[in-house]
Amino acid sequence: MSEQNKISGVVLAGGQARRMQRQDKGLVLFKGRPLVSYALAALKPLVDEVLISANRNQDSYGRFGHQVIGDNRVGFDGPLAGVLAAMRSARYPLLLVTPCDTPLVNALHLQRLLSGLAAGADVAAAFDGQRLHPVFMALKCSLQPSLRDYLQSGERKLQVWLRQQNWLQADFSDAPEIFANINTLSDLAALEQARQDE
Repeated sequence: MSEQNKISGVVLAGGQARRMQRQDKGLVLFKGRPLVSYALAALKPLVDEVLISANRNQDSYGRFGHQVIGDNRVGFDGPLAGVLAAMRSARYPLLLVTPCDTPLVNALHLQRLLSGLAAGADVAAAFDGQRLHPVFMALKCSLQPSLRDYLQSGERKLQVWLRQQNWLQADFSDAPEIFANINTLSDLAALEQARQDE
């Protein structure tokens, strides 16, 4: 495989988790495993390099055997800061992005995002038929200057930046349930119970 076709992947685990009583979401257990491990398992079959974007507990994330990167920005600037840090660290021209708190997503799902880039877009973001889930995306690292300038202007909204790009919506209308994310301890308990009931 040529360098041009190689892919870097990043798990976004850099948030403050205010609604999770400030526990580090990626390290919270779901069905006996840290949440971040599900995201890593989904990424690994598809990428040639894995990064973890984390601003806290970097030693703990380092135990998963991948490079851990911080935002290098003052404060918590949201997911785009993690994406920009990943672009700067990525060895390859394509970047596949997934958050740490959505354990139902697997490699087959993430492959749809890469297919969007193969169709000619610079960014492909997940759309479940009703809502956009832009923290699930594949994009070209050549967009780094655009993203850097956007953040330096004081903007933070991912969807606004996305709509300034040559982008497409990757269709997940057949599986909207995979985007069930864990923001609170009650979300965690409810999702664990739902998976036991299946």
